[in-house]
Amino acid sequence: MTWSEMRPLLEQACWDTLYMVGWSTLIAVVGGLPLGILLVLTDRGGLLQNLAANKVIGQVVNIARSLPFIILMVALMGFTRLITGTTIGVQAAIVPLAVGAIPFFARLVETAVREVDHGLVEAVQAMGGNTWTVVRKVLVPESLPSLISSTTTTIVALIGYSAMAGTVGAGGLGDIAIRYGYQRFETGLMWITVAILAVVISLIQFAGDYAARSLHRRGAHAGPAPKLRLLKAAS
Repeated sequence: MTWSEMRPLLEQACWDTLYMVGWSTLIAVVGGLPLGILLVLTDRGGLLQNLAANKVIGQVVNIARSLPFIILMVALMGFTRLITGTTIGVQAAIVPLAVGAIPFFARLVETAVREVDHGLVEAVQAMGGNTWTVVRKVLVPESLPSLISSTTTTIVALIGYSAMAGTVGAGGLGDIAIRYGYQRFETGLMWITVAILAVVISLIQFAGDYAARSLHRRGAHAGPAPKLRLLKAAS
């Protein structure tokens, strides 16, 4: 296969992969962020302590995370068809990708939020702040560098999942690697696909790490006293 034949296939596959991963990441963040925060708030000593609810949410997240992605795709075929009207193609792949990423991201959010200095939480409460104020003014802003790193990790994982989804006709770079690189013995195309995936992942990881470090340095330079003054002014 010549480069002129490969190029349109690779261009379309790249856009399909970015489309799948982009929408899946957005849904994972929207669904996983409140879920992860809720796991912290309902835990022992949390602002909304409810151990029964925490155990139920935690078990659901653990079960969803424990399923291999290829099995999750098969298990969700009925749900995917209900949502998109089909079980193949880029649109259909977004459903299992998002469902698999939400619990994954939720656990990362939980870890990030637990690292927030509890003294800041107590300070906001002392100023009369309610739970929503604590979440909005302390937990999310203070854990933002870690949340960005968590989002980067989720994107990288989703790129891998999207390549796996290509084995069942989801489209994207994984589909190209399987249909042409493996089944038609186009080894050159397969290695080009691998190289593209490696470059994309490296760029995303670099951008995510840079953004997280920048926010971390900005927060470190601010110090605790200015933060408390800002929180007091905003409350």
